[in-house]
Amino acid sequence: MKFFKIVIIDSCGLTQPELETIGTYSRQPMDVYDDVPDSAEEISRRIGTADCVLVSWRSTITEAILRKATSLKYIGMCCSLYDKKAANVDIEAAEQLGITVKGVKDYGDEGTVEFIFSQVIALFKGYGKYKWREQTHELKGKSIGIIGLGTLGLMVAGTALHFGMEVFYYSRTPKPALAAEGIHYMPLETLVARCDIITTHLPKHTLLMTESIFAIKKADSIFINTSLGPTYDTAALLHWLKRDARSFAIFDLEGAGSNLDAFQHTDRIIVYPFSSGSTAEAKKRLSVKVLKNLEGYLKTFN
Repeated sequence: MKFFKIVIIDSCGLTQPELETIGTYSRQPMDVYDDVPDSAEEISRRIGTADCVLVSWRSTITEAILRKATSLKYIGMCCSLYDKKAANVDIEAAEQLGITVKGVKDYGDEGTVEFIFSQVIALFKGYGKYKWREQTHELKGKSIGIIGLGTLGLMVAGTALHFGMEVFYYSRTPKPALAAEGIHYMPLETLVARCDIITTHLPKHTLLMTESIFAIKKADSIFINTSLGPTYDTAALLHWLKRDARSFAIFDLEGAGSNLDAFQHTDRIIVYPFSSGSTAEAKKRLSVKVLKNLEGYLKTFN
C-alpha cells in the first residue's frame, strides 16, 4: 500500500534516511518544503491533491483548509501531540472528514532538560552575562516549582532531585504517589510564592502565568518557559521583572515565541534563539516515530 502523493508542507526537521524511506511510500514524487508557509492559501496550495501531509507545529491546518483538501486521508504531525485542543491541526474537524491525524511524543525532552539546568547553573555561577546573586550558589537546597508534570516535567523533577533540590509541582491532576519520591504537589498560587525557580511545561496556548500570578511570585527568583509558545502574559512578565530587579527569566526559541527579538534586548531575560530540544538525537527520534506512524497507518490497509 502506498499513498498517491505525500507532501511535507513545512520545515519538519526529518533526518535524511527516514525522509528517503517516507518518499518510497508516495507513488508520485514527494514534495518537500523546507520553509514555513505564510498563509492558509499557501498551505492549501502546497497540499493540492495530496492524500498524505506531514507538518510541523509551525503551520496551522484549520477546518477550512481541511475542507479544501478533498483528497487528504492522513496527516502526520512532526511534533508532539498531547492535547487535541492545543494542536495546530483541527483534529476534531479532521476526524469528521475521515482524515487520520497522528502525532508523536517524547522525542526532544532530553535536550530541553539539559538546556534548563545548564542555564540555571550558568546563572547561579555567573558564567554568562548575568549572575543570580552576589555570591555563587549551588542548586542543592534551592526550590523548583514545575508547572505541568508530563514526561518532560517528570524528567526535570528527577534531575532536580539528583542535584538535591526541593521539588514541587502544579498539575491539573495531582499525583499523590510522587510524594514518596520527594516530588510534592502545591496549588499554583502557593507554588509561585514559594519556589526559587518556576518552569512551565504546558500544551500550546495554555496561559497560566497571568498578572495576578506574577504579582505573588517569590522575589529574587527565576522563571523559565520552554513550552511551544508563551505560557505567560507578556505584559505581566515584563511588569514582574520591572518590579523585582533581582529576578530573571529564561527562554528558548519556542518559549519566547513572537517575543524573541524583543526579549533579546530586555534586561535580565536570557534567550537561546534556537529550539532547546532540537538536537541531532531528537531529530532522529522524531523522524523514526513519524515514519512508524505512517507505516502503521498504511499497514491497516494490507
